[in-house]
Amino acid sequence: MATGSKDDPWVLRTPPGSSQYTMHRDEAADPPALVCQVSSTRLTYRLRAIEDLHGWLTAQGDWVPLGAADENKPAAEGTVEAWGRAADNPVGGWYGLRKGYRGRFGMYLPPLLEELGLAELTHEARNNRIRAR
Repeated sequence: MATGSKDDPWVLRTPPGSSQYTMHRDEAADPPALVCQVSSTRLTYRLRAIEDLHGWLTAQGDWVPLGAADENKPAAEGTVEAWGRAADNPVGGWYGLRKGYRGRFGMYLPPLLEELGLAELTHEARNNRIRAR
């Protein structure tokens, strides 16, 4: 498995398996970040999202829909995407750090949790779900 550094990023696939992207930790950023590179698009999320999302999934105790959505579209209630931007999550709002590119939390973070052995995902064409391990 990759180390998740800039020189050795995690190479991941979206839950349906249709797209490949990379993620790496940037602990020097303020706040520490996960850098997600999808083709030419760079998204950044708070690094603490890994532990926070795993904790939330553990508390849910069952499968949770991903609900990936762009920042300018509403996220379906009860989904990973909705939690990743909710006012009552541990950071009090968006885990995404770059305005205009804060969405898709439910698309790009779950495969990382699966890669790290913290969760399992379904890999259907649509409507994928995740649960904590």
